Amino acid sequence: MVSPPCYGLLTRQKEPVPLKSISVTLSIREFVAGVSATLNYENEGKDPLEAFFVFPMDEDSAVHSFEALVDGKKIVAELQEKSEARTNYENAISQGHQAFLLEEDDQAGDTFSCNVGNLTPGSKAALTLKYVQELPLEADGALRYVLPAILNPRYQLSRGSEGGGLQMKTPAVPSQDVPYTLSLAATVSSQHGIKSVQCSSPVNPIEYLEDKTSAQISLADGHKFDRDVEFLVYYSEVHTPSVAVEMGAPATKPDSLMGDPSAMVSFYPNIPEAQSPTACGEFVFLMDRSGSMHCPMNNQNPSQLRIEAAKETLIWLLKSLPVGCYFNIYGFGSSFESFFPESVKYTQDTMEQALKRVKSMDADLGGTEILEPLKAIYSRTSIPGHPLQLFVFTDGEVTDTFSVIREVKSNGQRHRCFSFGIGEGASTSLIKGIARASGGAAEFITGNERMQSKALRALKRSLQPVVEDVSLSWDLPAGLSAKMLSPEPTVIFRGQRLIVYAQLTGTMPPAEATGKVCLKYTLQGTQFENQVAFSLQPKSDANLTIHRLAAKSFIQTKDMGFEETPANDKKEVLKVSMECGVISSHTAFIAINKDLNKPVQGPLTRSDVPSPMLFAQSMRMCSPGMPYSSPTPLCCNFSRMGGAPAPMFGASAPKSGISLKKSGRRLRSGAPRSVKHQPHMEQYADFCAFDEMSQGCSSNNMSDLETNHTVFEDDPLVQLISLQKADGSWDLNEGLAVILGVSLGDMQAALPVKSVDSSGWATVLAVIWLHDKYKDMKSEWELLERKAVAWIHSHAGSATDGLVKAAVGFLKSSVDPAVFAP
Repeated sequence: MVSPPCYGLLTRQKEPVPLKSISVTLSIREFVAGVSATLNYENEGKDPLEAFFVFPMDEDSAVHSFEALVDGKKIVAELQEKSEARTNYENAISQGHQAFLLEEDDQAGDTFSCNVGNLTPGSKAALTLKYVQELPLEADGALRYVLPAILNPRYQLSRGSEGGGLQMKTPAVPSQDVPYTLSLAATVSSQHGIKSVQCSSPVNPIEYLEDKTSAQISLADGHKFDRDVEFLVYYSEVHTPSVAVEMGAPATKPDSLMGDPSAMVSFYPNIPEAQSPTACGEFVFLMDRSGSMHCPMNNQNPSQLRIEAAKETLIWLLKSLPVGCYFNIYGFGSSFESFFPESVKYTQDTMEQALKRVKSMDADLGGTEILEPLKAIYSRTSIPGHPLQLFVFTDGEVTDTFSVIREVKSNGQRHRCFSFGIGEGASTSLIKGIARASGGAAEFITGNERMQSKALRALKRSLQPVVEDVSLSWDLPAGLSAKMLSPEPTVIFRGQRLIVYAQLTGTMPPAEATGKVCLKYTLQGTQFENQVAFSLQPKSDANLTIHRLAAKSFIQTKDMGFEETPANDKKEVLKVSMECGVISSHTAFIAINKDLNKPVQGPLTRSDVPSPMLFAQSMRMCSPGMPYSSPTPLCCNFSRMGGAPAPMFGASAPKSGISLKKSGRRLRSGAPRSVKHQPHMEQYADFCAFDEMSQGCSSNNMSDLETNHTVFEDDPLVQLISLQKADGSWDLNEGLAVILGVSLGDMQAALPVKSVDSSGWATVLAVIWLHDKYKDMKSEWELLERKAVAWIHSHAGSATDGLVKAAVGFLKSSVDPAVFAP
């Protein structure tokens, strides 16, 4: 096989990529991370250079500083209105000045670009950006920090915006071919003590202080960009409510956000577990069926395919739904389709129909267009007494993230959205944004994490009775008041941490003064209160961390993208962004070096620095909207060909297509949108155009992915769950006997009470088997068990205790019969 040309790694003049390394310094204090990331450039060519680099960042990051160090000279950037900054950058370049521009993508809050303009031959530039962010709390109490390394391509909506997408200008390469290195050094500190720190990438031995209140961690040398860098930090105590008050910036006028003290309030409400009503909702599952879902869950071998993990998760969810609810399942790609024309009542018959379709479901719907199915779901008439609970699963990303978030937000009062980002590089802006807009919750599934456990965690939350009358009240000394900067909380889930920010205005009291803040809410008619007292002596922080996070929290509630934010909201976003120095989609950092002895002369060479992309994601290199036919997806195995792919043209190609200079062909940007599956022969023809550059893509190149295809029906746990009926019971049959490892005859003979329905005996045996064999996975089958136990008591009645005792003996189990308590 002839190796393809090496795109992305070299400039068009075959000169080395100017980005040489990325170094990151991370400081985690309690549940806030402060990050300083430096991009080190060097122009080894003979002409002046303009370099362009796009990189991902968690959308909760508040970027507040950008500066350049060029040949020993420090240039601090200024935050300007974005259009002005872009104009100033272009003017500076045209006049021969060195210029540096950092901006957030117009259409998504988790993608940034960095422009380096007029870097002279032989010059070195170190560009440093700083940001702070809250760390989310995982179910097991871990604080999670992710340094995104993978930048997956963003699918261009076929009717989406044609402008503003940063990815139109950036190539991508498989992670093993990234030409620059990453180093990271981290410090973790907590007054409560550190239990442990885990990292998804190899690290040097962790150094702890003797009292374990601080730890030093660094990545091992030779880190590869084959995954995001993820830290899980376990403290001795993370659930203690707290209030931190930070002093305002010196020399800043009072009555301004930066001039007044800011407060960061953290609550972890102890919400009791409550019984849900029998009929408790309409559950709609929106599943990504785009071609990339045929990729493995992670880069380990073997690894389950994403579509298979999704199908298994749907089985779990369907089996765990409460009797009497309504449900539907949508699949989306370039087109979308639903299992039922309208949501249907959850019965044995409708569940079986859905399960049959789930098992035949494949990643065959093309690109990633989520907006139209969302509109279709919201257009349905609400079912009285059954509030809508929407579950969105996707590994894909769209360019116009803010349009999707805006659609969810406009329907936020009638539903909650639980969103799941699948795999490395999932868009934090999309996943977090739609959850926040609807009062739901967001989860990310990476590495070896199981989709099922996080999906069932969300389902448990959705089944909890609604927490009502949520309010936050302040008890402060006379002359002092609190102005909320975060939106008032309206939804609180059991096991959720709640963080809000406030600006303290007025006269600060003496140092010994204290204040109180109280969180109140009502659950099933009972009122609860969480109160915390705090010192009103503000602490000084040179980085103004709490002020920056407060500004970011405020901006997130108003900023709907560069083009779509309403005028009044844009005015407020600009004011807070400029005042606090926190970037938004309407502002950008610009630094201009006007102190050169003379303007830079000569032809300006353009270099698009490639971003790392997982090999599994190289399927996205094919034409947008192109499906990957079952069982073998059409894609290019670049690791076998020894070369890097072409620039990511599919990521943001205009609707009319984008020309490929090498082939003269044109690629379409997606299949016609329809609620019915469309034939895709035209997309296959487009794939052939790309094949000309890749020098031979074929299904034979996919053997390594095929070996990763895990047939989920072979899992005994999945088999058992598949046999459970909608009401929670199991039938006494040969299928159950095989899973339990006994004969059907022995099961029938051991039935202790002949007058009892054999399904009661079968259900007791199934529940005991779950406890015996899969106790460590209880979070995934807890709802199934709950439904089964309720069914046993309603059908076996007084015979339940006898059935349980006999089943424990028959299976030679040590399970405590108390698990069957009503």
